[in-house]
Amino acid sequence: MQTLQNLSFVLADVSDGFWFPKTASNFGTEVDFMYKAILWISVAFFVPMMIYMGWAAFKFSKPKGTKAEGKATHNTALELAWSVGPCFLLIWMFYRGSVGYLDMREPPSDAREVQVTAQKWSWLFDYGSGIMNPELHVVKDQPTKLVMRSKDVLHAMYIPAFRVKRDIVPGRYNILWFTPTIATDSLTDEEMQWKSDDPAEAGNILNQGKYFDFFCAEYCGKDHSNMQGKVVVHETQDDYDLWLESANRRPDDQTPEQYGEFLYTTRGCKGCHSADGTAGQCPTFLNSFGAEHEMTDGSKVAVDENYIRESILNPKAKVVKGYPPVMPSFQGQFNDDQIDSVIAYIKSLKK
Repeated sequence: MQTLQNLSFVLADVSDGFWFPKTASNFGTEVDFMYKAILWISVAFFVPMMIYMGWAAFKFSKPKGTKAEGKATHNTALELAWSVGPCFLLIWMFYRGSVGYLDMREPPSDAREVQVTAQKWSWLFDYGSGIMNPELHVVKDQPTKLVMRSKDVLHAMYIPAFRVKRDIVPGRYNILWFTPTIATDSLTDEEMQWKSDDPAEAGNILNQGKYFDFFCAEYCGKDHSNMQGKVVVHETQDDYDLWLESANRRPDDQTPEQYGEFLYTTRGCKGCHSADGTAGQCPTFLNSFGAEHEMTDGSKVAVDENYIRESILNPKAKVVKGYPPVMPSFQGQFNDDQIDSVIAYIKSLKK
């Protein structure tokens, strides 16, 4: 049942009728209007045509072998009507769509800038001053500009409630901007479809409360479905500043092991390293602490605190034999307390 519920909201955060989630950005009204206008114009042409075709097929059907009668070959007025009329509609659609598209491509000069890194299979948002987080935090009614890049393959940032999507092409910077219009704390329980059944999220301060979803909208490998996250829209700048103060430190009510598990889940570690012994493209964390591994150069290394720290900051320094060197460096993305918490979590998996 939970799977069916999650599936029904895979493209929506909040319910606002049959078609779309509740619009929560400056682009929502225009995008929804254009979609509905094109949809109903299409319906207005398609339905009468199908009805007439069905009626004509029945009305003028003749028994097999009946000699064909003469038919009209030309009607200037009718041909002009069905050519010129729709042409004006297409010109209007193109003009209106172009205006909206160009607006989406030109962020305001005063937009708040957030650096975004996409990689298989996680997101990381850089808020400056060394503050990095897998969640996107923005302020209501303040334009935000995302400067996005990919570390590996093609990804795409898609925020359904904001009506924005942008491909993230490797080797170049890709820009996406929007102005949030609804603070997530103001959403009602009926509007919010909060998926809180994952026990791994229980007690994590960064996962509490209400949020909008974002997704990767380009298939990027076997764990593509895990590339989703949360957008938190703060009501005021003061609320945002308070969050910034706590974003990169362990919550007071969490043990290092719990915080390490949170980092393991949200920073992309889970996509390659299993915690239950399942084989993957990188070594499992289960029973790894204290074990001895053979490296690609033939040397043997014991998995201790120093090895884990080095592997986080410089993962290609010592690569376990039989595994590809695919892990990216987390230099500058983890502070000492976060590294210690990950080490504590890996230690807790020793049975």
